[in-house]
Amino acid sequence: MNDAQMPHSPQDVSVNMAPSSPLKGLSARRWLSPVMQARLRRFRANRLGFWSFCLFMVVFALSLGVELIANDKPIAVRYQQHWYFPVLKSYPETQFGGVFETEADYRDPAVQALIRQNGAVYWPVIRFADQTANLDLAVPVPSPPSAQNWLGTDDQGRDVLARILYGLRVSILFGLGLTLAGSLIGIIVGALQGYYGGWVDLLGQRLLEVWGGLPQLFMIIILVSLFTPSVYWLFLIMLVFGWMGLVGYVRAEFLRARNLDYVRAARSLGTPDWAIMFKHILPNALSSSLSQLPFILTANISALTALDFLGYGLPPGSPSLGELMSQGKSNLDAPWLALSGFFTLTILLSLLIFIGEAARDAFDPRR
Repeated sequence: MNDAQMPHSPQDVSVNMAPSSPLKGLSARRWLSPVMQARLRRFRANRLGFWSFCLFMVVFALSLGVELIANDKPIAVRYQQHWYFPVLKSYPETQFGGVFETEADYRDPAVQALIRQNGAVYWPVIRFADQTANLDLAVPVPSPPSAQNWLGTDDQGRDVLARILYGLRVSILFGLGLTLAGSLIGIIVGALQGYYGGWVDLLGQRLLEVWGGLPQLFMIIILVSLFTPSVYWLFLIMLVFGWMGLVGYVRAEFLRARNLDYVRAARSLGTPDWAIMFKHILPNALSSSLSQLPFILTANISALTALDFLGYGLPPGSPSLGELMSQGKSNLDAPWLALSGFFTLTILLSLLIFIGEAARDAFDPRR
């Protein structure tokens, strides 16, 4: 029997049939390496971490669109067969038959009556924004939970649930920005130390020991108190002390890889140092670093909450979980304030920790 008459093995059949699959071009394997596919499978196998990630993304998405959930302006207004969207654009009261040319106060019963005569008003689920005070309360503030204010109001009559939703957006976005900026600086510093070694590494380590030994929270409080309260100043000051999280991981990976054969070959071919560092070594060194990002984000959100609780964080009046817990400390007869802030922060940080543990297991090189 010649080769042409010999039956094909199962391996040959699978190889010949693979190109005929119509879904091959749409498969994720075309875009992800086998190693990354294995990591994603391990991440999804961790049910607690995977569902925590899904729930966190839902919370993050809701916080980004919080104006459509909690607002003192209607989502849409239908007036005389025309549609208006006060959430996106300001309209004068004269647009709806009023007499004032200033922006319409949609909570005013007179304005609502004008609109209902020739249309309808469509409100969000919560009719309060983060700065909106409930002026129709029959009890002193802070008022307990009610049908109008589901989690009660704070000491200024503002809806607690609305401030939590707006505060979640501020905390997550601030923490994400600080995490990404600090991680970028830490990766660059760790790469320089690990790649060059010698005196660069020695001096870098001594500086890190001195800088890391400073009482960071007290230093941030002192520096923040020197400037006018601002989100940008707070971000820069916290960034000065918050970039060291990934330096050790990246430095260790570069120290291990700097003498490997592919790095030596790249040097012998005349490849510039920056190309070797950031095109050849860095992609292999990021696996152990990316798994630490959820823990760094947790630390940054906790630090922002602590500063807000102490009164050295975001500008006064900004929606903040720390400011809500500070109100709970000052109003012990209103336990809904402290409990709302505590459970919100606990759930948020727990989700991030579960995500970090799942990512750490998925990116573990020993697996």
